[in-house]
Amino acid sequence: MVALKLPDGSVREVPPGARPRDVAESIGKRLAQAAVAAKVNGAIVDLDREFPAEPAEVEFQLLTDKDKDSLDVLRHSTAHIMARAVMRLFPGTQLAFGPTTETGFYYDIDSPTPITEADFPRIEAEMAKIIKEAEPFERFEHTIPDGRQLIADLKQPLKVEHIDESLKDFSSISFYRQGEFIDLCRGPHIPHAGKVGAFKLLSIAGAYWKGDASKTQLQRLYGTAFFEKKQLDEYLKQVEEAKKRDHRVLGKQLKLFTISQIAGQGLILWMPKGATVRHLLESFIRDELVKRGYSPVYTPHIGNLNLYRTSGHFPYYADAQFPPMYMNPLVQTVDTWFTLIEKNLLTDAQEKAFLAVVDAVAEGKSPESPDQDIPRYTFADVKLDAIALRTEYREAKDADARKAVLKAWMSGQEGYLLKPMNCPHHIQIFKAGPKSYRDLPIKLAEFGTVYRFEQSGELGGMTRVRGFTQDDAHLFVTPEQVEEILRSEIELVLLVLKTLGLNDYRVRVSVRDPESSKYVGPPALWEKAEKTLTDIVASTDLKYAIGVGEAAFYGPKIDFIVRDCIGREWQLGTVQLDYNLPERFQLEYVGADNTTHRPVMIHRAPFGSMERFCGILIEHFAGAFPLWLAPEQARVLTISEKSNEYGQKIEAELKAAGFRVTGDYRSEKINAKVAVGSLEKVPYLLVVGEKDAAAGTVAVRDESIPDQNKRNLGPKPLAEVIALFRAEIDEKRIRNISTATAAVEGGAAKFEG
Repeated sequence: MVALKLPDGSVREVPPGARPRDVAESIGKRLAQAAVAAKVNGAIVDLDREFPAEPAEVEFQLLTDKDKDSLDVLRHSTAHIMARAVMRLFPGTQLAFGPTTETGFYYDIDSPTPITEADFPRIEAEMAKIIKEAEPFERFEHTIPDGRQLIADLKQPLKVEHIDESLKDFSSISFYRQGEFIDLCRGPHIPHAGKVGAFKLLSIAGAYWKGDASKTQLQRLYGTAFFEKKQLDEYLKQVEEAKKRDHRVLGKQLKLFTISQIAGQGLILWMPKGATVRHLLESFIRDELVKRGYSPVYTPHIGNLNLYRTSGHFPYYADAQFPPMYMNPLVQTVDTWFTLIEKNLLTDAQEKAFLAVVDAVAEGKSPESPDQDIPRYTFADVKLDAIALRTEYREAKDADARKAVLKAWMSGQEGYLLKPMNCPHHIQIFKAGPKSYRDLPIKLAEFGTVYRFEQSGELGGMTRVRGFTQDDAHLFVTPEQVEEILRSEIELVLLVLKTLGLNDYRVRVSVRDPESSKYVGPPALWEKAEKTLTDIVASTDLKYAIGVGEAAFYGPKIDFIVRDCIGREWQLGTVQLDYNLPERFQLEYVGADNTTHRPVMIHRAPFGSMERFCGILIEHFAGAFPLWLAPEQARVLTISEKSNEYGQKIEAELKAAGFRVTGDYRSEKINAKVAVGSLEKVPYLLVVGEKDAAAGTVAVRDESIPDQNKRNLGPKPLAEVIALFRAEIDEKRIRNISTATAAVEGGAAKFEG
């Protein structure tokens, strides 16, 4: 018998071969009908998957449409339904992958006839037919040869390639059948298509097979699905509100930033107004860091490749990193050679060709420039390197030895990498001189720019870029200081969120997946670090959950997941605990016992990245920043040209008082000037006319007030206006900007904070 431990602690025994569906039916008809999937030992499975024979006791939970995990299963199944509909309507379509996302799903396809959004109604109609038929999702398995043959017979070459490259070492692979549609898939899926209550196709974009720009270009169809139509309607309202707040649109409208294809995709060009917002945020956090004993540092944008090999960032980020820059041009050839060996794809003909290149160079022949030195690296140097490589490679006895030769040879070549992370540089600053326990904690802070070669189809304004600046800091502490420092850094992140009105958040303690090989360091250190973080968070009032597999490759972390004013979630601040990089870099300090000890590293970034954070703020505030953060805090508007001189005097006095103020002295009607100021999200509009000039006052209009008819605060002496502004700025008051913006754009959004 198999013992099932239920969420309430009770145990239910079932015979071998039993399925979650059987358990649901034994409990009651209602539960059997409501069941969507099940969780067995933490893994989500279909209702028809048999329980494992071992271990004898398993953790078990039935999932219904009320469980969050069920929505992911529903959406994955809807992706299959969409793919099935597309293949019916567009014969000859090749399928790639169809995963879920945070808000829905997508499927990458290669259709003989390109699909456009004009085709969405047809596809949705076909999907509706499939859902109405409520056919079951049936799982079955094949051996690799049989599975490969099945996919080949279905004329799906991309899936065949995936089996050959990534699944060949598996004993079997799983498939799902729904009617005539069969797809290679791990699952799980809903019992039948009729569980899909509501769905919608959202958009289409370009993509590449396996994210590789050198491979087949595909189309990516995005959609979403819910158990109930009401949920879909709420989501679509959210999407429409998000469109109004799109930072890419507002960024252009408000002249905050721009992206130039000539300068490069995914590279943000901060315009004066946007740069002002960023500067103010940086100044805010810098002032806090000074109070907390941080030391500023600056590091280069590139670093020696071996620095990142030691840290583990290379090759960890190799797939999302700009290619290394080698001084020896032969390295690129050897790198390709090594990759083919590593993936077991090197043919005899390819090896012969690579050796011919090395032989030619070793013999003094250069196919590219036989009579010239290669810039910054002489051909004589290249020749000597080639001779060494040829000798060692030919002496290697097997494939593993040859791979080791290539790897060692490349490691000895001078190469540089655009910085993927700041921590290896900060580590070198720590290592610049001997350290005593009296010196610790050492807190190094930098607004350091790092780089990732994100795929063009995944770039998104400021929230997904190729070059971004982190408000990064690395703290080197003694083991005894870990808890105190961690609590202080958590408090700093909370201060940042509170100051910016981001009061709706949850905390995720991100730990490693023990089954994954991507994490470095011994399990004992991981367990120690994970327990420390979990205990600290558990001792606070913070709501938290454990995120398995979400840790950084070198250590667990505390991530702050923020919900903006229209309900979207963003991962922002992070605090990370790291016992591994100090070990990899052999960091030391002399303790009170006069012997050397290993420090502990804490990585933290309250904002995360300045680009992403500012993009999120633009959308959260809908472009209407709080007064202290607004690039333009007030604008003087004159009723007529007769008041221009007085308006200019008011503007000058406000600037002298330290405020960011402009004036609109155009010969336009005052209502038109007000409309422009409101559209450009200026917090305060100061209207002046002849009466104001005579009385020494300004008419104040507060754009944060939801009701446009109540925004006029009446005439006030300038001294009172200055006092009003200073109080609001000193308090870093969060204005009711969500509803204020809605008055301009036509739709209100709730904001609590």
